[in-house]
Formats: sequence, C-alpha cells, structure tokens
Amino acid sequence: MFGIEAFSGERGREGSAVKDPTAVERANLLNMAKLSIKGLIESALSFGRTLDSDYPPLQQFFVVMEHCLKHGLKVRKSFLSYNKTIWGPLELVEKLYPEAEEIAASVRDLPGLKTPLGRARAWLRLALMQKKMADYLRCLIIQRDLLSEFYEYHALMMEEEGAVIVGLLVGLNVIDANLCVKGEDLDSQVGVIDFSVYLKSDDDIGGKERDVQIAAILDQKNYVEELNRQLNSTVSSLHARVDSLEKSNTKLIEELAIAKNNIIKLQEENHQLRSENTLILMKTQHHLEATKVDVEAELQTYKHSRQGLDEMYSEARRQLREESQLRQDMENELVVQVSMKHEIELAMKLLEKDIHEKQDTLIGLRQQLDEVKAINMEMYQKLQVSEDAMKEKSEIISRLEDKTNQINAAMKQLEQSDKDLLTQTRTIAMSFVKCASNEAQHQYKLVKDISF
Repeated sequence: MFGIEAFSGERGREGSAVKDPTAVERANLLNMAKLSIKGLIESALSFGRTLDSDYPPLQQFFVVMEHCLKHGLKVRKSFLSYNKTIWGPLELVEKLYPEAEEIAASVRDLPGLKTPLGRARAWLRLALMQKKMADYLRCLIIQRDLLSEFYEYHALMMEEEGAVIVGLLVGLNVIDANLCVKGEDLDSQVGVIDFSVYLKSDDDIGGKERDVQIAAILDQKNYVEELNRQLNSTVSSLHARVDSLEKSNTKLIEELAIAKNNIIKLQEENHQLRSENTLILMKTQHHLEATKVDVEAELQTYKHSRQGLDEMYSEARRQLREESQLRQDMENELVVQVSMKHEIELAMKLLEKDIHEKQDTLIGLRQQLDEVKAINMEMYQKLQVSEDAMKEKSEIISRLEDKTNQINAAMKQLEQSDKDLLTQTRTIAMSFVKCASNEAQHQYKLVKDISF
C-alpha cells in the first residue's frame, strides 16, 4: 500500500478541501483497478493468444486485486501472531455460489500451498481461468452482513467502489488465460504495484479516441455476453419449470382418470340403489293405494258409524306407520347388504390369497415328497445290491468251508498213510537188522535214522 498512499497523497494535495483518507484510498484503488483491467484487456487483444503466468499486465492485475481485497480487512488475533488474510472472505464464496465448490476444493488440494494468502492467490487465478471471477465476487459483495465479519465498515468491498470493480471484472471474460498454479510459488510472492506501466507520456494522448472506441466495443460485447448469460439462465429455468409442469400435468391427468373411474363406479352404485329405492317406493305406494281404496270402501260402507270409521282410520294410520317402518327396515337392510357385499368381497380376496399360499406350500411339500421317494428308491436299490453281495459272500464262505473240510480229510488220510508207511519201514528195518547183523556200522546208523 506504500505506492497507493503516495498516489493518494498527491491527489489529496490537489484539492482544496480535506478528504477522508479511506475514501481517497478507495478512489485510488478503483482508478488503479480501472487502469489495470483496461490495460490487461487492450494488451491481451493486441497479444492475440492465450495468456500465461509470466505476462506482466496479468501479474499487475493480480497484485491490484490483492490490494483491493486487502483494503479494510479486519485483523484477527491469535495466540502466536496477528492474522490478516483475504482467504477468509474468498472461502465464503463456495457457500453462497454452489459452482465455486469445485475451485475451492482444487485450491485446498494443491500440495505446494502452505499459507492462506497463497490459497487466495491460487483462487483468483483459477477464477480468472473459469471466467467466473465477476460472478463470484458479485455474490460476495451482496452479502454485506457476512462481509462485515471480515471487513471494516469503510472497506472497499463494503462500499460502492467494490460493486464498480466487480462490474469492470465482467470485461475479463474476453480473455483466455492458461495459468500453471501447481508449480508456482504463491506463498512467498511480494505484491508491489508497478505504476510505470500505467503512466503515459504526451505521445500516448493521441490514442484516446482509439481507446474510447475499444472500450465502447468491449462494453457492448460485455453487455451482450451478460445479456446472453441471463437469457440462458432464464431459458434453463423455464425449461426446468416446463418439465416440472409437464410432470405435474401427467400426474393430474392420471389422478383425474382414476377419479373419473371412481365417480362412474359410484354413479352406477347410486343408480342401482335408486332403482331399488324406486321399486320399494312403488310397492309402498301401490300398497298405500290399495289401503286407501280399502279405507274409502270402509268409509263408504261404515259411513253411518263414527266409531267404526275412527277404528278404520286408526287401522289405516297404523298400517301406514307399519309400511313406513317396513320401508325404513328395507332401506337399512339394503345398506347392510351392501356392507356385507363389500365384506364378502374382502373375505374372498383373503381366501384366494390363503388358497394361493396353501397351493404354494402343497407344491413345496410335493417336491419334498418326490425327493424323499427318490432317496428311498436309491437306498432300496443300494440295499438290494448289498444283499446280493452278502449272498455271494456267504456262498463263497460255504464253498471255502467245504474245501477246508476236504483238505482236513485229505490231511488225516495222509497222516494215516504216513503212519502206515512208518510202521512198514520199521518192520523192514528190524528184518534187516536180524538178517544182516554183521554189516558195517554206518548201515546200522542209517537204519536207526530211518526208524527215527
């Protein structure tokens, strides 16, 4: 703010009356914003291509906007230091303008930003690239009760100069900027306004007419863009309203059709009840007419007897009361019959539902029974197979027992024949001993071994 204060001091000494320093500061900031925005638009149009972060007029524009947003900002005390930053009011925009939530989330997700001032600078750059800076700040200056938490009452954002600057920012929508915010060091930048960019010599005075024409063209273009934006928003709102009206109309048509069907049903029931009531009335009137004829006949017959006439008259009145009571009873019975009909229909529906449920249960039980039958058939087949195998094994065992008995008998026969053979051998040996007692000793041993 050093250059701005010096510039405001020079402007203040030119006037004879003493002005409010804050008003002079707001006027100086407004003039600087006008010069910055005008110079940026003119240079961008002459430049003819997308602007980047190194473009000097764009850098000066961000510095001027930072000074405008800092003017009259309240100082918030903390335990360690005093905090005075513009990130607070800018962060409030996402609550007032739902489309600003994306830009605020992008600023918070940037890894290189550590200070609130760096986040505010990144927010300004992203808003310029989106061409929504004027819209964001417009919804912010409207809420002055919320801005009073961040700014003093004499701040630029709280006065008319803020609205003028926001109106000038609409002209920046003609600029296309491509700013690399992620790799730029926004925390440690020093924002100093370079007045040499805006000071013009006498040679530049001749180009005022061209500047006026360009400004008029840009104003017209900005007006057309703003009007087009408002018309687009109006058309979109009208489309949404038409869609909602069409939906509500279809719903009303459906409800009307349902109501008409109900009315038709009620009319039919009413017609039926009226016909029944008319029939009852006709019967009653016929009966009354017959009664009336009888009464007249009785009156003519017993004209001379007043007592008989009174009795007949009382009898007719009694019959009339009975017929009226009978008619009332018939109507009550008709109402009861209608209610019973509704109850019977409800009971039939419940009975049909119960029958369907029981049929489903019966189908499930049949399926389970079929499964159990299949399992029993499979077990029966396995049992028959196992019984056949047991029969075969028992036959094999009986055969083996027969063979074992045969082998035992053969063994016994062999033992008996062995015994007989041994007896014969001994007999032969003894006969040899007796006959050849003079033979050699080794023959005797052989005979002895054989006998053994």
